[in-house]
Amino acid sequence: MDQHINRLKRELKFRGKILDFYQDTMEITGDSGTHTVIWDFIRHKGAAAVVPVTEDGKILMVRQYRNALERYTLEIPAGALDEENEPGRNCASRELEEETGYRSEDLEWLITLRTTVAFCNEKIEVYVAKNLIPSRQHLDEDEFIDLKAYSLDELKEKIFSGEIEDAKTVASLMAYAVKYGK
Repeated sequence: MDQHINRLKRELKFRGKILDFYQDTMEITGDSGTHTVIWDFIRHKGAAAVVPVTEDGKILMVRQYRNALERYTLEIPAGALDEENEPGRNCASRELEEETGYRSEDLEWLITLRTTVAFCNEKIEVYVAKNLIPSRQHLDEDEFIDLKAYSLDELKEKIFSGEIEDAKTVASLMAYAVKYGK
């Protein structure tokens, strides 16, 4: 099954604050001939997230309302890059302080995630923050966040019970558990 895939055209359909929606006209040549198809493509400028670990080994989590789900979710702190080429470490550091009121000079890369590879190029760089230094929250005007610390066992239970469904949070917490043997 040899296929050749060629983009004939990319047309911007919507430009948003965080993402742009395109319609791609694709030519696919394979064993059964050549076909032209339309694929959706969402360009995302990228994001970063952080697993903030307290001195006693608990993880700071943010509870916030998510409009797409019409409910509150429990997540690790995260946010979009300010610019498409902003280093993920800088974004993770900023989001840590903005959302939790802590900062850290001890950020370690944990994992890189591609959230929905079928139609979106979003990439999230995830870091672990240790040696947290108290600061203050700097929430965006549309952010309302509750902050709480949980043990990793409590968070795993919330994942397997279905309470935590956010993919970046699930992947990051499980990667943290594997890497740090928890």
